[in-house]
Amino acid sequence: MTRGNKGFRNLPKLERVKRGRPAPSRPASPRRSAREPRREREAPRASLALDQCPEPLRAALLALSDALATVPDVWVVGGAVRGIVSGSPHAGDLDLALPSGAILMGRALADGIGGAFVLLDTERGAARVVTGEGGGISQIDLTDFRAPSIEEDLRRRDFTVNALAVSLHGLVRDGRAVVINPTGGLEDLARGRLRMAGPASLSEDPVRALRGVRLAFERGFSIEPATRAAIRQVAPRLAEAAPERLREEWVALLSLGRSAAALRALDLLGLLTVILPEAEAMRGVTQPRPHRFTVWEHSLRTVEAVELLLPRLDALDPFGAELERHLAEPLGDGCTRGEALKLAALLHDAAKPQTRSISDGQIRFIGHDKLGAEMAEAACRRWRLAGRASRVIERLVRHHLRPMHLAQAGEVTRRARYRFFRDLESEAQDLLLLTLADAAAARGISPLRIWRGPGGALVRDLMRGWEDDRAMAAAPPLLRGEDVMEAFGLGPGPEVGRLLALAREAHALGRVGSREEALAFLAEMVRIG
Repeated sequence: MTRGNKGFRNLPKLERVKRGRPAPSRPASPRRSAREPRREREAPRASLALDQCPEPLRAALLALSDALATVPDVWVVGGAVRGIVSGSPHAGDLDLALPSGAILMGRALADGIGGAFVLLDTERGAARVVTGEGGGISQIDLTDFRAPSIEEDLRRRDFTVNALAVSLHGLVRDGRAVVINPTGGLEDLARGRLRMAGPASLSEDPVRALRGVRLAFERGFSIEPATRAAIRQVAPRLAEAAPERLREEWVALLSLGRSAAALRALDLLGLLTVILPEAEAMRGVTQPRPHRFTVWEHSLRTVEAVELLLPRLDALDPFGAELERHLAEPLGDGCTRGEALKLAALLHDAAKPQTRSISDGQIRFIGHDKLGAEMAEAACRRWRLAGRASRVIERLVRHHLRPMHLAQAGEVTRRARYRFFRDLESEAQDLLLLTLADAAAARGISPLRIWRGPGGALVRDLMRGWEDDRAMAAAPPLLRGEDVMEAFGLGPGPEVGRLLALAREAHALGRVGSREEALAFLAEMVRIG
């Protein structure tokens, strides 16, 4: 996004909005209490230069300062400030804090740039503007102060490394602005330490506990002991949070390169079973060979195996580039196929505790794929996950045994291959990657070793056939529903669909090649029932 480009071109100045309390032109410096920790009184001071900002952020700041010129007290807060100060600029979104009127300002800003307005919290005065700026600032969050001044507002935020602010207008006017740092966030940032901004930071909003773990793994912070203890204390209250807020943090955590390690940390801190109560039953459930681990440990290792594959897809030659594009496909709610694959890996054996039985000395889990798909679907509903993402996860869990069944049958027939791709459709490649991860996690080895070895022969064979099956699926059908109804005297209904599916399969297998041959084939199928 550059100044004057589409989205911010001719952005009008927005009128100041009052919401019951004055908006001073300069924040008052609060008097410090004698009981304040010495660390806060001596918090290091730093300034932020406009030239330090990457171009998309700098252009957005210039345009926003123009648009909000009539609102004297506007602050850039949180991740953007932290990222620039630490030398790893925060891309994609921007957080602004105003004394009041954030929702009305958000609406006006959305109208001014042609963006989408999203009301986040009426009571707390929070709104979002989705800009649609590709490669630039994709969203701007605006919030009312939580206290009379910016310093007190920052003290009521989640973590010290996020309790940082610079004046928007001061930064643009002078080219440099002092970083407001009332809780010692700059010191914690330099030390790579994640610490609560205040004693009530997590109890006021338990979702911050989940965000803290995500932030620690995203930015490489260590969580200091008192904050760890507070996370454990508020963990049960995470169940009270709005599902949409949990989903946002949950998906963001799964997008990390080290999300499997983050899941283990959530588990140790008591957060994971609140988000995923199904995990509790999976602990300690033993499995027969070739499995070396309990159901729960195997599930976590399957996520780890997926995570090992994702940055190394080029090793799956010659399919790497296609797989990389495929897994980057957005499914809604910020979830791509990559995150959906991780969730399917975590949930694929969720029903094993409920289906475990012992017959003739053998441990079995009959039907865990079907029941697991239902459990996965229920979990996605609980998280309010987008419908498309939920359907992908449900389908992967439901069919995760298919490749194993094909391997046990010996040679994969042309019909079996066709039905595999017919049933999986767009999720065929995802399932083959899940198969590699699942097999690797059974013994605790690399999925790339499975790919290269005898166990990967079926996966490689099916991968090679994916292009042919996709081309066949895109080919125009030999028959339409009207043809079938006219030929067999049928009205609209399931029987027409069944016959069309038989004709399409016969065409894919080379048994018929014309409309006449397809009708003759169906006539024979109807005759023999």
